Amino acid sequence: MHLILFLFLLISLSSPVFAQVRLPKLVSDNMVLQRDQPITIWGWAAPKEKVTVTFKNKSKGAVTGADGKWAITLPAQPVGTGFEMLVKGKNEIRIHNIAFGDVWLCNGQSNMVINMERVKERYPDDIASANYPDIRNFFIPTLTNLNGPQEDFPNAEWKAANPKEVLGFGAVSYFFARDIYDRYKVPIGIINSSVGGTPIEAWISAEGYKDFAEIQNIISKNKDTAYVHIRKQSAVNSAPKQPESTDQGRKEHWESEAYQPKGWRNFNIPGYWEDQGLKDLDGVVWFRREFEVPESWIGKSVKLYMGRIVDADEMFVNGKKIGNVTYQYPPRRYEVPAGLLKPGKNTFVIRVTNSAGKGGFVPDKPYFMTYSDQQVDLKGTWEYKVGQVFGPMQVSENKQTAFVAQNQPAALFNAMIAPVLPMKLKGCLWYQGETNVGDPKPYNALLPALINDRRRLWNNQNLPFLVVQLPNFQDIDFAPAESNMALLREAQNQALTLKNTAVTVTLDLGEWNDIHPLNKKDIGKRLALSARNLAYGEKNVVYSGPTLKTQSITGNKIILTFDNVADGIKSIDSEALRWFSIAGNDKKFVWADAKIVGKDQIELSSELVETPKYIRYAWQDNPAGINFYNSAGLPASPFRTDID
Repeated sequence: MHLILFLFLLISLSSPVFAQVRLPKLVSDNMVLQRDQPITIWGWAAPKEKVTVTFKNKSKGAVTGADGKWAITLPAQPVGTGFEMLVKGKNEIRIHNIAFGDVWLCNGQSNMVINMERVKERYPDDIASANYPDIRNFFIPTLTNLNGPQEDFPNAEWKAANPKEVLGFGAVSYFFARDIYDRYKVPIGIINSSVGGTPIEAWISAEGYKDFAEIQNIISKNKDTAYVHIRKQSAVNSAPKQPESTDQGRKEHWESEAYQPKGWRNFNIPGYWEDQGLKDLDGVVWFRREFEVPESWIGKSVKLYMGRIVDADEMFVNGKKIGNVTYQYPPRRYEVPAGLLKPGKNTFVIRVTNSAGKGGFVPDKPYFMTYSDQQVDLKGTWEYKVGQVFGPMQVSENKQTAFVAQNQPAALFNAMIAPVLPMKLKGCLWYQGETNVGDPKPYNALLPALINDRRRLWNNQNLPFLVVQLPNFQDIDFAPAESNMALLREAQNQALTLKNTAVTVTLDLGEWNDIHPLNKKDIGKRLALSARNLAYGEKNVVYSGPTLKTQSITGNKIILTFDNVADGIKSIDSEALRWFSIAGNDKKFVWADAKIVGKDQIELSSELVETPKYIRYAWQDNPAGINFYNSAGLPASPFRTDID
């Protein structure tokens, strides 16, 4: 009898929960819905339950199917804000502050997800003035699914731009949205679905791979949980084994104020230790230096900037740990708590761990501490001592590639794009490619496949699709060289083979020492130019730099003719055009003399090539200081004519 009563009580308590009308996270307070298109409102309730949506004093109903799903289509709406909607079944949900405007799906890897907080030192005025209640951001947390498309997100919400909330907005997408809003005064919804370090393959649906038999096979295998478990376990078992920590610095507390340093050597920060006498060292290196600070800083909270450190670091001031970062990419921005600094000498200690490549402090980054308008420079001579040397990693003979769910085909689409499908869109932004640089050739087919997949899924073959081309990065080659990054940029240009697409060139916006360049504002502004032309019908807006139209050979010269020159091509710094190379049949490229010989033409030649046949432009990882632009101030994309 007690068991029966317990079961009855359990059913009584749970039944109303299952009968509750439930909405997806996207359909919630502050949402932006696409103007001028029929709107879908959808959700879940008990099977056969009647659901009514009331909007602008008009109601429309639906009855859920056996699966509990329902969807109601409302008429297209003009631009507007401040609306409410009532969704009613056995319960009621009221949605507040709805806006009708333009919804942009912003998608990619880390450079699309990097938020305003990350670039706050560069754009303090933009953050302080971010009072845009009609620019709203919906950020999707990282999720994966190997089995198939999901219907909703576990947590996410719409947030309006203000100086506090904008810190969580993706920087590229915010600057893009702000430019569009300032011009058209239309509410802008940003749906940011991005994950750092992920390949394009993860973002295409299973159906988008109809012409990729090998990838279809991978997707099929990944639905087998036993297979996935074996893959994961094999990768774990074969992963390099790091020896246990024997860090002498830990044992002797080198960060302590009581420690008396012995046997430390000089080191110049910034710099890598492999360049300063520590040959091929993987391990733990400690750095220390004493500083005096202005008397006015005593008792105050002080900001500390230590550039970027490869790979992980812990920061100590006067024996107290003030923070740590576990991987190389984030900028080191620490706060020295009030009361920690003292008159006279203050001891700073940094413990740095590096397991591969060069370890140390990335050049051309900020290294200083500051309070109010005063700074203390942290660059210069420090002391170092090696705490631990990592021996050769023990690698299994049966080495397996690590199985990372977020890198698997369709895994991110299933969890982070599929739940967005009922939303109508104005267009898509795409900033991704760094993860595919190691093998750029497949990208030539994968990017068009992605675009076609999105247009099929949203049933809109004209859906604007705007691609950010990878910026300049890595060391400069001062002789013509091969470049996977150039090949990837060339593959990104494959988007242009499809209608209503644009590729935003950023070859002048990168940083040689940072895969995450800080200049996100100009990227957003250039994307907005493309949107104005393709999505908003301003056909007079120039959004592309010069693009090669034809090549003709006359004697020992090659004449290039360009489209998209606006009022003409130019050298932006009035110097000779840089980064053009030329070759004959042997494809041995040398630098070319490049001269502007007309509004849309350049003449190339070289004394070293008597019979030229091929040319390349900006064909390397980092063609620093490009100066080939059109009169609208937009740079040319890298290109070549020696395509096999």
